[in-house]
Amino acid sequence: MSAKDIIEKKRDRGELSAQEIREFVSGYATGEIPDYQASAWAMAVLLNGMTDAETTELTLAMADSGDRLDLTGTVDIALDKHSTGGVGDKTTLVVQPVVAACGLPVGKMSGRGLGFSGGTLDKMESIPGYRTDLSTREFLAQLKEVGLVLTGQTGDLAPADGKLYALRDVTGTVPSLPLIASSIMSKKIAAGAQRMVLDVKIGVGAFMPDIDQGRALAEIMVQIAALAERQAVALLSDMNQPLGYAVGNALEVKEAIATLHNEGPEDFREHCLEVIEQLLILGEAASNEKEARDLALSKLADGSAWDKFRALVQAQGGDLSFIDNPESLPQAPIQVEVVTERAGYLSEINARVVGETAVDLGAGRQKKGDPIDPAVGIMVHRKVGDQLAEGDPVFTIHANDQGKADAAHAELFGALAWSDTAVEPLPHSYDVVK
Repeated sequence: MSAKDIIEKKRDRGELSAQEIREFVSGYATGEIPDYQASAWAMAVLLNGMTDAETTELTLAMADSGDRLDLTGTVDIALDKHSTGGVGDKTTLVVQPVVAACGLPVGKMSGRGLGFSGGTLDKMESIPGYRTDLSTREFLAQLKEVGLVLTGQTGDLAPADGKLYALRDVTGTVPSLPLIASSIMSKKIAAGAQRMVLDVKIGVGAFMPDIDQGRALAEIMVQIAALAERQAVALLSDMNQPLGYAVGNALEVKEAIATLHNEGPEDFREHCLEVIEQLLILGEAASNEKEARDLALSKLADGSAWDKFRALVQAQGGDLSFIDNPESLPQAPIQVEVVTERAGYLSEINARVVGETAVDLGAGRQKKGDPIDPAVGIMVHRKVGDQLAEGDPVFTIHANDQGKADAAHAELFGALAWSDTAVEPLPHSYDVVK
């Protein structure tokens, strides 16, 4: 069947066969199918959707468009964790070492930040010397020897997805749930994941603005995993306010280090534990959530989770003196406190506004290739539901330029909303989809 026939079949709400999907993906990946036809096909998918079977075939076809990492000879169970992105989301930096300390190796390929959502690799690169460009050989060797890897994408994994993702970004087809789900899952499968926890963020600071859309995406991805003979659990977690207190690369590394020392913000610690619980159950290190939590807490308490983080940093060339003394990590020369201009209860700390302000300071990228300043960012001292008096501190801006600090000061007031009556705190998470 020609590309035109496949486009017309999806336009007319037909269900594409596995062969038709694979022919289209292969043709687009090799350049035989031009961008204008792929754009028309993506719009047809956006408007008419896909069945679970179609979405699974699309996922597998994109995973098969390049290299596939085989972890079966390296680990007994290939675990992975993926977040759909959020403000202050440094969860991987705590989750991976704790899970590895519980005896389950975790090799993760992560990404860089683009827009208001920070990237895990950018955070780790605030540790001088830390390498994020491991080869496949280095990845497999470190996973076997250390039980922990956190690096950038190795090899040519799911190249069809990368090409289609760029096209969706400029053709108004980003919101398609089948295309979002297949994009995420194709990279996980190509990277060798057999069992995974998917952290689906919901709210103003996330890609999914409401719980209904978040649940729909989670259900599709969990079903893809099942049809592809893998296991996935999805957490629906809140991203209406920043996660933890730190937003910015070195600031978030410091907060992760504090959490690995049994300190850190309560909401961030709780979220990490919820993710860890599901990974330990999937990895058969625990039979239920209570048993998993008790095991995780014991690894935080006895220091073995921190030891794993140090082993990770050392294995990838990072200077341990910077994490052993976090105050030596990059620090911004300008720090400005933002205080309240009224008394009341905080009813909103808009995560998107905070994230975009951090990008303007230099903590993130407006476009691919923009430089990152690891030192800049924002500390958020309050949570929704807190009662404040006039003049209480809400934010501390960490900047490298006074003009940027002044602009951030003005922008951050727009992140706040107030109530004269008590406000309920936001939940850490909404549900688990299995």
